[in-house]
Amino acid sequence: MKHPLPARPAHICVLRLSALGDVCNLVPTVRALQRQWPDARITWIIGRAEHSLLAGLSGVEFMVYDKSTGLAGMRTLWRELRDTRFDVLLHMQQSIRASVLSLGLKADVRLGYDRARAKDWQTWFTNRQLTPHSKAHVLESFMDFAREMGIKNDRLEWDIPLPEAARDEARGFLEGRPALVISPCASPRLRNFRNWSAEGYAAVIDHAWRRHGLTTFLTGGTSAQELEMCERIAAGVGEATPVNLLGRTSLKGLLALIDEARMVIAPDSGPVHMANAMNTPVLGLFATTNPERAAPWCWREHVVNRYPDAVATYLHKSPDEIVWGTRVRHEDAMSLITFEDVINRLDELLTLTADHDKAAGGQRHDV
Repeated sequence: MKHPLPARPAHICVLRLSALGDVCNLVPTVRALQRQWPDARITWIIGRAEHSLLAGLSGVEFMVYDKSTGLAGMRTLWRELRDTRFDVLLHMQQSIRASVLSLGLKADVRLGYDRARAKDWQTWFTNRQLTPHSKAHVLESFMDFAREMGIKNDRLEWDIPLPEAARDEARGFLEGRPALVISPCASPRLRNFRNWSAEGYAAVIDHAWRRHGLTTFLTGGTSAQELEMCERIAAGVGEATPVNLLGRTSLKGLLALIDEARMVIAPDSGPVHMANAMNTPVLGLFATTNPERAAPWCWREHVVNRYPDAVATYLHKSPDEIVWGTRVRHEDAMSLITFEDVINRLDELLTLTADHDKAAGGQRHDV
């Protein structure tokens, strides 16, 4: 028997700690909850970096959990919430860490993923599961929580706040130059293999400068992998002069930079979804992950998609023959993306958005 969901929840808990792209994809679900129940309190338990990106989100009370604090940090959070009981806990993090954290939260209903989508034994920690939804995009999977609660108006809305200090930070880097933002590296996880080639990026940077007059701003962190990648990109550039911003932006500053940019290019990583949230044209590069599941939602028709080729080449199957969400964990898979793939999409997307801007009197509209 299913645990009944509250008809008019007074206090909703959202449990999603990470990652940057995922929390961006979750915001429209929060907005849908707010439209349905404008008087409901929403408490979002979130990771530290993710909070710095979304801080100030209207109508949301954030509780920050730093995963580096382990069980001690969980106990601190539990103490802070010991007198709080939620009408419903939306368990949106498929990890054992989040499930353990959920044990110390008081909630009448604990809504999690259906068995087909649940990972790390999440169903053991919930008392109600979502209606199955095969082959769902990540953003759709989050919105399924709102739909399960009876919400019909699932219009997409983000409205992530940008303080003036973040805009000033971005403008200080841009200095009035029309910008292409490239975040060349995904997070350096074991056997991630999401990064394209430094040589390819260098050629794209020259093309963007020569053809469109765009200055490229390279963004990311300061890991050894990212530093080496950007050194190789800079060494391969001919005419253009990219600006290296690795480790120099705050997350809000990066979001403001993306908001000001003409376009963003990145592999499957946080910046493509940050661009999507800001309605900035974004060109995602996909070969090792399936864009039908993880592409920037509003721009998914414009990605470079070599995933079917990678599945055929390295798994010797078609996408229909493998489990939804399967990653191609081969170090050469991203090399299936060619320079021509990227510049053709770049030219098409810039032309398309320029036409929309012109028709709208300079205002960027959804494509």
